[in-house]
Amino acid sequence: MAYVDPKDFVREMVNSGESKCYMSSRDTFIRAFMAGAILGLAAFFAINVAVTTGSLLTGAILFPVGFIMLYLMKFDLLTGVFTLVPLAMLDRRRGITLRQVLRNWGWVFCGNFSGALTTAFFASFVLTYGYNVDGGLLAEKISIIGESRTVGYQEYGVAGWWTIFFRGMLCNWMVSMGVVGAMISTNAGAKMAAMWMPVMLFFFMGFEHSIVNMFLFPFSMIMGGQFTIADYLLWNELPTVLGNLVGGFMFVGLPLYLTHIRSGRERQLA
Repeated sequence: MAYVDPKDFVREMVNSGESKCYMSSRDTFIRAFMAGAILGLAAFFAINVAVTTGSLLTGAILFPVGFIMLYLMKFDLLTGVFTLVPLAMLDRRRGITLRQVLRNWGWVFCGNFSGALTTAFFASFVLTYGYNVDGGLLAEKISIIGESRTVGYQEYGVAGWWTIFFRGMLCNWMVSMGVVGAMISTNAGAKMAAMWMPVMLFFFMGFEHSIVNMFLFPFSMIMGGQFTIADYLLWNELPTVLGNLVGGFMFVGLPLYLTHIRSGRERQLA
């Protein structure tokens, strides 16, 4: 399976973070747009499967197909750059500053959101034949999901906000394990298997993924979900993004970097 030693693939993580910092705004946006669009389509597919079969597990098993496609095409998700890009600054790569890290995150956020929103429009148009019929059971289900994961959290006040944050954290802990897992082998099949397991886990457990939500909540609003844009931003997207940042960097990127690159012995020699 052409296994790659952790010390080598963690160095590759740092190299990847550095290259993303130096990528042009144009390329960063295009890659992020495509990632958001593909992940939105994967979410639409998985929810459709879950509603049709009555099995959330079946939808969760199939959802990683979209994540795998976008990863193999080298498209970028905000969840992934949260984990990889700060490592280049932490490793003191030449010219990498906080400003460059934030610039990358900003362009990826805009690209992901634009792509996910585009897919939400396509999905809603197709489902309703150009908004001429009701979207049926699938539209009803998506409306309920949107309401329960915005105003449903709001009902619990501060505890609800922290629940979203922790779900976002747990989500990107798993998603980033998929990103990193794909680096443990040079074999395409092994990469897919390593990505599949943690991504399936996050979807089945109902954790909060900021880019999936960029598709899901606009789609839910179009389908009649009873919540506002402010509800979506304050009671889902904002805490989810922050949770994704903490989960990806603090539980995946940073521990791997500290133990495989900046180990105690290496710090003494530096």
